[in-house]
Amino acid sequence: MLKGDYGPAVALAMRLLVTLGDVFKAKKMIKVGSAQISGVSYKNIGNPGLEFIEDLSKMRAKARVYSTLNPAGMDLKKWKEMGINERFAKKQLRIIDAFNKMKIEPTCTCTPYLIGNRPRVGEHAAWAESSAVVFANSVLGARTNREGGPSALASALTGLTPLYGYHLDDERKPTHVIRVEADVRDELGFSILGYTAGKILGQGVPFFEKLRRADQEELKALGAGLAASGSVAIYHIAKITPESRLITQKDISSCEKITVESRDLRETLSRLSVEDDFNFVCIGCPHCSLLEIKKAAGMLSGKKVRRRLWIFTSKRIHKEAVKRGFSKAIEKAGGRIVDDTCMVVSPLEELGINGVTVNSCKAAHYIPSTCRLKVNLRNFEDCIKVTTK
Repeated sequence: MLKGDYGPAVALAMRLLVTLGDVFKAKKMIKVGSAQISGVSYKNIGNPGLEFIEDLSKMRAKARVYSTLNPAGMDLKKWKEMGINERFAKKQLRIIDAFNKMKIEPTCTCTPYLIGNRPRVGEHAAWAESSAVVFANSVLGARTNREGGPSALASALTGLTPLYGYHLDDERKPTHVIRVEADVRDELGFSILGYTAGKILGQGVPFFEKLRRADQEELKALGAGLAASGSVAIYHIAKITPESRLITQKDISSCEKITVESRDLRETLSRLSVEDDFNFVCIGCPHCSLLEIKKAAGMLSGKKVRRRLWIFTSKRIHKEAVKRGFSKAIEKAGGRIVDDTCMVVSPLEELGINGVTVNSCKAAHYIPSTCRLKVNLRNFEDCIKVTTK
């Protein structure tokens, strides 16, 4: 591959991976089962990114492993309804077309694990979406570093990644014990806990104590919060995450101990959220699961929204929501399910709004910088309720 026997695109990808391996002193390359590629939204990568991706597709690059895409900058079919301008749309569609030519599935979601890209315990992968990386490592027990878009794409084209970081047993052991002295009871609570812990740690592997229960949606929110405020790529929760049973008392005793209390969570909320009553509500950062869409549909049944409500998800989850009647209930109430994109990587700032209500610390972290908008942070139920008042 490195010598060019498999074409110039694979040689370029392999040079990138070899350089990465040299930097991190990897001893060898290993095979990966899948890739999740970021750097898809035209808003994020601009013309240089578009040209790079198109150049690779012109070199006849092809993915060697199952590879999926992060969110684009718009709903690929209903971009006009979003209010996206045609110039942006044309360039975004060129990016998707180039990835298509490379046999990379245009899933355009930050939750690939909800739609089939779900590596097994111990399986190596090369994922670039930060919240998905945390979910894969922590909840699924798979093994991936927090890749950049180019390195994940390089792994997609070669089927390989350097053996270092979270692919190694020792790097996955906890470095900090987080004692949770607070009542964390919903997805926003888990999101705030993750954001608070990530801010304290910066990087490392937290082991959470005193969390008695957590469902898939709450674990999704926890990981997204950790990844947004810090460089955390894996966490453990006693008796919940698959690798927590491998952690010994000796491992715990060598960790730094940190206590997170209710006041710490309140301080995080006050830093991220402004007290304002915005007319635009966005849910789905990371993308909503089918269960979350079902919940929204149930809450909106027989009601009418008085504010703009956008619920972000993948096209596959949306398709299933249509089959089960959830989509119809939401749309009948005046809400909208938006595919392929999210509030962070779409040009919300160009849609004539001054602020947005969200249920995610990840969204609250990025929207002020990427979209230059104010953010009001509420839990899932309150986000829905405020639209019908």
